[in-house]
Amino acid sequence: MPSNQQRREAAKRKLERQLERRAERARKRRQLTIGGSIVGVIVVVAIGAVVVTLSGKDDGTGAENTAASETPTAGAMPASRAEALPNLVNCTYTPSGAAAKPNNPPHAEGIDTTVKTVSASMETTQGNIGLTLENADSPCTVNSFASLAGQSYFDGTTCHRLTTSDSLKVLQCGDPTGTGTGGPGYQFANEFPTDQYAADDPMAQMPVNYKRGTLAMANAGPGTNGSQFFLVYGDSQLPPQYTVFGTIDETGLATLDKIAAAGAEGGAADGKPATPVDITSVRLD
Repeated sequence: MPSNQQRREAAKRKLERQLERRAERARKRRQLTIGGSIVGVIVVVAIGAVVVTLSGKDDGTGAENTAASETPTAGAMPASRAEALPNLVNCTYTPSGAAAKPNNPPHAEGIDTTVKTVSASMETTQGNIGLTLENADSPCTVNSFASLAGQSYFDGTTCHRLTTSDSLKVLQCGDPTGTGTGGPGYQFANEFPTDQYAADDPMAQMPVNYKRGTLAMANAGPGTNGSQFFLVYGDSQLPPQYTVFGTIDETGLATLDKIAAAGAEGGAADGKPATPVDITSVRLD
């Protein structure tokens, strides 16, 4: 009869094999992108091998069948930066082709991080959405968003995508073309929480919980942030590869709940909102 020590060692070996298999599956899948210039946009929940296509199209990566013991679970996102940023930081905004709507790139030097938060209001045809921008955690992102808002870049644009799956509940906005391919003509790197992980840390590709009320940037891979952003109206599981730069107030969540209740066009889990959502204005308070 195996001893307790032998049973523990056998269990440990089994767990190690399971983790190796999961890691191998994760490496074979391409990174999730929300928006950007790609067509086959997918959400990879790596640890449980659950794939949700945000474009509503299956690119051939379909969800795998997994045992009950491998049901995906999302880890906790870092609560805050391990170390505060310097009082002043410089940002890099790299040209990336034609802008979807005329604008001037934001200033990039001496961005003040001592102002922890900035309030903003996003008025839409479905109701107001109040935002608190997390300047101390993601200053280059907030700086870009504030610059675009001040130039009326978001005014008169459409929120082009609503996702209502079990693992992803977001409304995506910020593209003047309304197609999911437009941007401001420049791009920049991820900030919090991505920069809290080492580049080779496998946990950086494992799902964490983007909580209801989170405001985050959409991207098409590392360093491709532009103007598109998403508003999380229900807890969502994503790798920590999407910059969190704010939160949504209760009035905004009520607006999002109303939009989500109507669903996407044709009853799809992902697509244009069935009730059109146009941004009237975005202004700093």
